[in-house]
Amino acid sequence: MKIAIEGCMHGDLDIVYKTIQHHEQLHNTKVDLLLCCGDFQAVRNEKDMDSLSVPRKYREMKSFWKYYSSQEVAPIPTIFIGGNHEASNYLWELYYGGWASTNIYFLGYAGVVKFGNVRIGGLSGIYKDHDYRLGHYERPPYNESTVKSVYHVREYDVQKLMQLEEPLDIFLSHDWPVGITDYGDSKALCQQKPYFREEIEKRTLGSKPAALLLEKLKPRYWFSAHLHCKFAAAVQHGTDGSVTKFLALDKCLPGKKFLQIIDIESEPGPFEVLYDEEWLAITRKFNPIFPLTKRYANFRENSSASMNKQENREWVRTKLEERNFKPFEFARTVPAYNPSQRISDSIPELPRNPQTLSLLELLGLPYLLDASPVTGERIEVPASPAPSDFPTFDSEEIPIDDIDDIEEIEEAKAEDPTRD
Repeated sequence: MKIAIEGCMHGDLDIVYKTIQHHEQLHNTKVDLLLCCGDFQAVRNEKDMDSLSVPRKYREMKSFWKYYSSQEVAPIPTIFIGGNHEASNYLWELYYGGWASTNIYFLGYAGVVKFGNVRIGGLSGIYKDHDYRLGHYERPPYNESTVKSVYHVREYDVQKLMQLEEPLDIFLSHDWPVGITDYGDSKALCQQKPYFREEIEKRTLGSKPAALLLEKLKPRYWFSAHLHCKFAAAVQHGTDGSVTKFLALDKCLPGKKFLQIIDIESEPGPFEVLYDEEWLAITRKFNPIFPLTKRYANFRENSSASMNKQENREWVRTKLEERNFKPFEFARTVPAYNPSQRISDSIPELPRNPQTLSLLELLGLPYLLDASPVTGERIEVPASPAPSDFPTFDSEEIPIDDIDDIEEIEEAKAEDPTRD
């Protein structure tokens, strides 16, 4: 199986797909899957811009809306995680994972799926210590604070991933596991990015939870982005002889090293995205303590589950077999961007995504994503318009410049005026 890995996409789907297609033509080959390590920017319309953590003057439409509206269909099956520049309102609709558009699958805030027999896990967001133990209290419409904190990694999602016991082939994270620079050419990295040196020495460059997951899960491959440079490493795990090959990639811009294509052993195709039995059993077990306010999850409450692990697995397997392990179908919940007409202000802030509803019904779980961020009680939400009510429109792409988080740029320039 040939897999393309992409760093920070920043909404430039067309560029990435055209680059892969050029590679296929040049080498007379076929890429089976594209993996994106965050900053995907699944912006469907103008209103989604309010949930995108970039300065207002840089909020412009890129190309995802064409795929959301079905004007275009992704030519390669695509799986992505979230970073720190996302349409967080849309990703919250798909907290458990799901199709963001036809042939483009969001792995969820944390998740595991299979593509053929290749097992892929991932963790969305970036690590900030002050928010790590909090619950998922943010709800759209976000304010200046919550539009940033909503993409900060939470302990609840990490603990779910820590329960995995079956081997993973690939793991995706946006920021790097802290300490990963010990296993690669950190000297060359610091020559390229001099301001990394102090963080490396202080052990603050990267994510502590990601480092815990790397140590526990020991995947064959680990891919990241976020720091806008290419860096490779090989992590030897203890005495068992297993090795994780780590690769971080740059952002999607001309001249940047943002794409890598690898071959990975697999069964013969055709391949498709499938639900992972172990992961959904973990999701089912942990959902009763899903923290939906600032209060952190009470993991002790979950230690005496009504079903033991094996019983839970068997229950989930029976349900998934009814669907042949296939995720529920993509469904639009809001209108797609129309360049000649602004969308209506009456679109609800918290539409219930049919995929999420169907998955929770399959697992026998309640829908909790519209709970109050203060009390955890349900919020009354206006009914979403039917997807069939949303027309699609012809348009041409509006190119925009890439931009990082302004605070990050200013901090970096203070140390290195030549930073991208």
